[in-house]
Amino acid sequence: MRRKPTMVRQARTYLEYRRALGFGLKGIGEQLLQFAKFMDQSGWRGPLTTDGILRWVHLPSAASRTYKANRLSVARGFARYLAARDGRTQVPDWRLLPKTFRHRPHIYSNRQLKLLLRAAGRMKPSYPLRPATYRTLLGLLASSGLRVSESVHLKCEQVDLVRGILRVEQTKFKKSRLVPLHPTTTQALRRYARARNRQWGTDSSQAFFVGRNGMALPYRTLHCAFRKLCQQLGWHRGNGELPRPRIHDLRHGFACRRLLQWCRQGENVNHRIAALSTYLGHGKVTDTYWYLTGTPDLLAIAGSRFEQFAAAERRQP
Repeated sequence: MRRKPTMVRQARTYLEYRRALGFGLKGIGEQLLQFAKFMDQSGWRGPLTTDGILRWVHLPSAASRTYKANRLSVARGFARYLAARDGRTQVPDWRLLPKTFRHRPHIYSNRQLKLLLRAAGRMKPSYPLRPATYRTLLGLLASSGLRVSESVHLKCEQVDLVRGILRVEQTKFKKSRLVPLHPTTTQALRRYARARNRQWGTDSSQAFFVGRNGMALPYRTLHCAFRKLCQQLGWHRGNGELPRPRIHDLRHGFACRRLLQWCRQGENVNHRIAALSTYLGHGKVTDTYWYLTGTPDLLAIAGSRFEQFAAAERRQP
């Protein structure tokens, strides 16, 4: 008699299938295998049920609602895959644990950005390139809206300092794109590249932003240094809903500033938003709306436009 495959084996088959379609699923894959191991170790047999899935979702019981909602989302994707094959697996409704609305991010003012870059340029040089590396990298994040992971993974060959274009490869959802830069950003990258090349050579396959040993600046190291910079600047509370400003908020701020500039220039934002979505590397334009926040300047423009619309309506016979 043929034995039913374990849940772990089915989960691995599912992950192979999804990755073949171009999805990375690193964090989600780890969570899914944890779920599959939990089900196997609990002695679960037969098709998945909502009750069985929720048992894992609510572990640990003291976890936040958002944490549990994310676990439910991971299990639901796997359950849909199994249900299409066995016709008996239950797919729990996402409304059992809806994700909370996003926390309003911190939007940096122009003054704060200047203070941040100035503080980065004055960092203790535990290695010669440290101040220049952090100042240039943070400036790039603020002026281009790159994901943090995209910036630290850049290689020299992906940075075109002649045309002022970055080639971001195989990033989130296995997407690649070209990112044109503002001339001032390109100029700053050129200055850094000259200093970097004097220290570590011109091998195009090497990381562009380097740490102490000439290798790519570690993601965690960057976050740790950013927190220390915020502490030095006395930024213990931001204008968002989270306890303190985050480095990821630079991406939110870029999207809001770009939208504000288009509004002031009288551009058709409904058309421009698609270009912004492509520039940021989003798969759907709705992902871009997630990054937009009603700042005072944006709300003032929206209010003024509504007043003009209302006045025009009143003038009509």
